[in-house]
Amino acid sequence: MLGRSQFSRLWGSHTLRCLLAYPLELIGRDSRVTSDRTSVSTPDPDTLHPLPEHERVVFLKPLVAGTHVVAGDFTYYDDPDGATEFVQRNVLYAYGPERLVIGKYCAIATGTRFLMAGAAHPSMGTSTFPFTMFGGRWAEETLDIVSGMPSRGDTVVGNDVWFGYGATVMPGVRIGDGAVIAAGAVVTTDVPPYTIVGGNPARAIRQRFDDQAVEQLLRAAWWDWPVDVVSANARTIMAGSPQDIARIAATEGLRRQ
Repeated sequence: MLGRSQFSRLWGSHTLRCLLAYPLELIGRDSRVTSDRTSVSTPDPDTLHPLPEHERVVFLKPLVAGTHVVAGDFTYYDDPDGATEFVQRNVLYAYGPERLVIGKYCAIATGTRFLMAGAAHPSMGTSTFPFTMFGGRWAEETLDIVSGMPSRGDTVVGNDVWFGYGATVMPGVRIGDGAVIAAGAVVTTDVPPYTIVGGNPARAIRQRFDDQAVEQLLRAAWWDWPVDVVSANARTIMAGSPQDIARIAATEGLRRQ
């Protein structure tokens, strides 16, 4: 474990401060914990703006209902300019049946974009120009080529995934539970659970916990616990060890087999 001085030096480093983005200014006066540390309430996952004074933060579940995007409880997007336009501005080229599926308790920073399978161009011949999209004779002559192209399928994001500022996710990528996507990363391949990736194309920086601990966390699956159990153990979920989470899951009878 890092000592305080070591942590201060690490946090003060340019690399760590630029790696990930989080709206720290939202922490403080909107805290819903009283001085005696008794929770006043928990957020409603069906509320569009969980922090009424900060419209830059939206819960995605109510926002994306009825679209090609599916989001789990408490997953939020933060954007000071047009947070409610997430589907239009951040989910691009969604022309086909493919969906973007995002799990619960994900944190998505400003500028994160998901490119969908509709972004693909034909590449089986000499040209990648999309003649079909302009209609008329071009469409009549080439529609079968486009309709016969293989799809990369749905883009699937697990639970408790953190996207840093300006991350980009390519079509058909699957991101595991507990992963962290660094600011500016371009994710072109699947990301294992509890792995930090960064760069263009994104590469694994490190696994957050060892294999045994990751297995414990995946079996505990705290994001699927009842909200009252999550609320009662929020401090441990934030600051505890994988072993602590596993013990709670076992005690509550919530551990996956």
